[in-house]
Amino acid sequence: MPNYHAITKTITLPDGRQITLETGKLAKFADGAVVVRLGDAMLLATVVSQPSQREGVDFLPLSVDYQEKFGSAGKIPGSFQRREGRLSDSEILVSRLVDRILRPMFPKDYHYEVQVMISLISADKDVQPDALAALAASAALSVSDIPFAGPISEVRVARIDGKLQINPKTSDIARADIDLIVGATADSVAMVEGEMNEVSEEEMVQAIAYAHEAIKEQVRVQMELGAVVEKAAVKRDYPKYEEDAELKQRITDAVYQKAYTVAYSGNTSKAGRKEGFSAIKKELLETLIAEQPELNMKMFSRYHASAEKKAIRDMMIKERTRLDGRQLTEIRPIWSEINYLPGAHGSALFTRGETQSLTTVTLGTKLDEQIIDSAMLSGYSKFMLHYNFPAFSTGEVKPNRGPGRREIGHGNLAMRSLKRVLPGEDENPYTIRIVSDILESNGSSSMATVCAGSLALMDAGVKVRAAVSGIAMGLVQDKETGEYAVLSDILGDEDHLGDMDFKVTGTEKGIVACQMDIKIQGLSSEILTAALHQAREGRLHILGEMAKTISQPAADMKPHTPRSHKMLIEKEFIGAIIGPGGKVIQQIQKDTNATVIIEEKDEKGHVSIYASNQEDMEAAIGRIRAIAAQPEIGETYKGKVRSIQPYGAFVEIMPGKDGLLHISEVGHERLNSLEGVLEVGQEIDVKLLDIDKKTGKYRLSRKVLLPRPERTAADNGEAQA
Repeated sequence: MPNYHAITKTITLPDGRQITLETGKLAKFADGAVVVRLGDAMLLATVVSQPSQREGVDFLPLSVDYQEKFGSAGKIPGSFQRREGRLSDSEILVSRLVDRILRPMFPKDYHYEVQVMISLISADKDVQPDALAALAASAALSVSDIPFAGPISEVRVARIDGKLQINPKTSDIARADIDLIVGATADSVAMVEGEMNEVSEEEMVQAIAYAHEAIKEQVRVQMELGAVVEKAAVKRDYPKYEEDAELKQRITDAVYQKAYTVAYSGNTSKAGRKEGFSAIKKELLETLIAEQPELNMKMFSRYHASAEKKAIRDMMIKERTRLDGRQLTEIRPIWSEINYLPGAHGSALFTRGETQSLTTVTLGTKLDEQIIDSAMLSGYSKFMLHYNFPAFSTGEVKPNRGPGRREIGHGNLAMRSLKRVLPGEDENPYTIRIVSDILESNGSSSMATVCAGSLALMDAGVKVRAAVSGIAMGLVQDKETGEYAVLSDILGDEDHLGDMDFKVTGTEKGIVACQMDIKIQGLSSEILTAALHQAREGRLHILGEMAKTISQPAADMKPHTPRSHKMLIEKEFIGAIIGPGGKVIQQIQKDTNATVIIEEKDEKGHVSIYASNQEDMEAAIGRIRAIAAQPEIGETYKGKVRSIQPYGAFVEIMPGKDGLLHISEVGHERLNSLEGVLEVGQEIDVKLLDIDKKTGKYRLSRKVLLPRPERTAADNGEAQA
């Protein structure tokens, strides 16, 4: 008999497909474990929280890891070790999708280490697992005794052929003009991320609302599942914050008005504002320590931060102004420059306020494409965007350990934004890599990356369909009165103190990508719509500032950018161009200094040629045309004798194309042998007489090109005799 008791609940999607949630069968030592299944796709989510708190920890140590097991798709990893290693960028992005919606759902005073692990254990080529990961994690928390203000869920909403669909099949997503992952509780939307084809604000709100309706059903089923699991009936108890009402009131009284004044001063310098707030804290701390040498520093820091935060937020709502003196809709000063780096194929320097990105564009060949090897996808990517955030950009000292999850997430958002305006496959032969190095950061460096990337692409001469800009929106809302302020182009402090971080990118026509994280529950559709329309105004303003630097792609690429040329040849000539062991194509590249790449697609040979100058390009094109050209009946060719047989000679009229020059077609005189007449390696002119329709063999003649010898009187007499 099995030693488990499985409990299963079912969620029905709008199209009738069913998602099952099962607990009690796998990973029973975990605090919570659930298997989510849709079609043949299965995800195992486990959650464990340490029973004791680490010393000195005053935050939630939450880690979320999503991993796709190669065996789930019947594949073996392509790495040297042939096993799963560190998380790939795509796995990190899914981990972030889950982390961003789960983290605000834990109690603020819960500081016990929590580890959420989600594994794809069975793959279905028509099911995208990223849309199920948060559902699995939330379900695992819902059947555990870990304090959690859920359930939550995430779904993919896509508009395909004009119709909104929930968690559509993978094969249909390529046709979508809206592709969003939406996360929410039963009451409100908490997270949105995705890309679109220049859609309107109203269309985006409609898609989010449609997704929320599906999420409500998924939350309801999770609650049913948790209700029948004994462990989940009572959440674990833990020590709450120690409170001192008198100390809290005193700190609030001492800090609130002074902090309000500093916040309202309109100091445009981040360092200046920090100095003003620090002086208030330092003065109060010295006073309290003099009175209470045993002052609880954790309690002091918590009460001080709360009072300062409330003062700043109240100032924004009441005064309708910002920490740096800007109006709510005002964008910080913008300046930009292109062609800043003479050695790059394209470059741009974009600065908005105290945020600055130096971005380069490099155009490479097909050989530079990125190899994609995952459980769900294998192939190549010809567009990459990498975002770097060094410590000096915020005036800090940190070891350089390569890109973290934040950098990967920000780079992905910028990549999705710019990908939507790139030229099509036939128009763009290049592999494109964009690198954004953040040199200064005080708010929304990812949006600066979008703007700088757009400028650099145009500087490189890439024929993008339109310029793209991005803006980060914030929100401050008073829970008691309902009053709120939507902030355009938020500062780093406003992001930290606010209730929303909503990044929107787009062209003049519409939105192309977004990323939204909401820190409060109950965000209304009214506020969301207002934020989107305010974002559009800011986005258009930024596009106008960018257009002052460059408004359309450069007419030509930089002189040192490799030129490209595409050719289409018959399939039968691919082998001839490559040659035995690649000998022919290697020689062409060596002789011409060009890079030649051949692919077979649609029963044709697709040849891509890259060269640093036109002379090398023409030389490579000529060599390939000579090999791939079709001999024509009646044309004359300068051929080379390759071999001599008793019945004639084989002559190469084109690389890889030999024809028979019969002994009777060598000259007008009758020959019994070719010895002393032709030699191997000798070059002669021949004419193509015919091509055998069955065998494709070429019949050549030298005789027809030679003048017929004049007949003498003796010849005529002999003829009469």
